[in-house]
Amino acid sequence: MPPRPQLKVPTPGSRRAIVVGAGSFGTAVAVLLARGGFRTTLQTRSPEQAARLEADRENVAYLPEVPLPRELRVEPMAAGLSRADYVFLGVPSKGLSQVIDNLHRSGLPSRAPVISMAKGLVPPDGLSPTALLNQVCGIDRVGCLGGPAHAREMVTEGAGLVAASTNVRLAQQVAEVFLRAGVVCEQSNDPVGVELSGIAKNAAALAAGATEAQGLNAAGAAAGHIFAEVWRYAERQGGKPESMIGLAGTGDLMGTALAPQSRNRRAGELLGQGVPASEIPARIGQAVEALDMVPLLATALRRAHVDAPVTTALHALISGELPLEEWVKRVRATVPPPATRDSAFKRAIARVRRHNVTESVRRSGT
Repeated sequence: MPPRPQLKVPTPGSRRAIVVGAGSFGTAVAVLLARGGFRTTLQTRSPEQAARLEADRENVAYLPEVPLPRELRVEPMAAGLSRADYVFLGVPSKGLSQVIDNLHRSGLPSRAPVISMAKGLVPPDGLSPTALLNQVCGIDRVGCLGGPAHAREMVTEGAGLVAASTNVRLAQQVAEVFLRAGVVCEQSNDPVGVELSGIAKNAAALAAGATEAQGLNAAGAAAGHIFAEVWRYAERQGGKPESMIGLAGTGDLMGTALAPQSRNRRAGELLGQGVPASEIPARIGQAVEALDMVPLLATALRRAHVDAPVTTALHALISGELPLEEWVKRVRATVPPPATRDSAFKRAIARVRRHNVTESVRRSGT
């Protein structure tokens, strides 16, 4: 087996980060990376958007009243990625496929890692962002961000981020820059679990918002069912339970469920009021990842033979095929499969054995 490629590690003060996508979260991350010591560039969809941000020195449309640091550069995506030591993708999952396909044409350096910040699945196949990035960049250059991190609060008060990569060194490097910026950032070697936790959180927040007017018990059940269904899927993909119950999962869900400005929760509330899903993004003023992601999630669960009646019903509610009353009945009547300690223990042992075999093969060089 050939040696694992080593990441390029620039000296402190010379690291260049490019954040692709100037929505609220992409802008907030760019601000923090600049504070943390990276020479940071925020890339926008168009030259016109870049000119507005440069003139205002704040993102009036998506993150108003947050000044951009003097050292933060702004440019359109057309400028390319050739100067990047790190690339952070702040593009909604709906548009990620095109951005990922263009990474090399945009001049991505051969050793620069790419960090996904999306909490959704990528159409048309419903792959997670890191799974798609692994195919394009290789597993050692890929990571993701998770955790409760509402954009405005993140730059003013802090957040609870999780930096995840199978490359432990990469996770550490990303976590350190956020820590230097004053934001708590946990390290994880479980990008599958962290990413699917964020996906579960968005779907659960949407479900809870759609059900809240019918009762808090129903709203809690909707969120709990979806979390459990996605977890059964994550477990089959090799995800770890601590990701789901930690900052990336339940922590992020609580932050979204409690936030009055949460797009996914608000979208659920509008859905519960009978507003068609196609009209909701315009009412909110931004993309709502869960609306696009839940249909892909339902398909992914079905393909993996995961029993997911509530996620499937949420998909039908979004598409208009299931009335709200029937959705609530489905939530209240669904009984999850029993969780048995023995089966969980056996799965944990199997994961340890697979890990030991992989390490043995790697060390032997065969």
